[in-house]
Amino acid sequence: MKFKNKLDPTEEQILGFNDPGPEPIFMLNLLKYKDKAIYTDGRHTSMSGKEAYAIYGKEVIKHLEKVGGKLVFAGDVSRLMIGEIDELWDSAAIAMYPSKKAMLKMITDPDYMKSHEHRAAGLEGQLNIELGSSQKLFE
Repeated sequence: MKFKNKLDPTEEQILGFNDPGPEPIFMLNLLKYKDKAIYTDGRHTSMSGKEAYAIYGKEVIKHLEKVGGKLVFAGDVSRLMIGEIDELWDSAAIAMYPSKKAMLKMITDPDYMKSHEHRAAGLEGQLNIELGSSQKLFE
């Protein structure tokens, strides 16, 4: 299996938000931090990537609430239990959005974009995996 951490979705991935489904979605975020935060505006900082992302994390909780979403889980990755991979992600988080439309609304909000600068400064890249309702798997 091949994977590539990224910071932003492709145009094709953005088009996936056009699905009008009313059901909630969950986003599994697998996060890889930069050793040192690097801001695109060139500001000097001694923060690590994880510290910069933590600023984003605190702010994004408010952005989630504005669109009816919430943080379900966040924590550091401690080990790989099954499978093989060259390098683990540093942290994982799961966010719930009431719909794809709500997520798109959040990530295009100008206030969110201000918070996004900390995300971009702190992350080397991530995998963001959309999950459907958990009940469907076990019905």
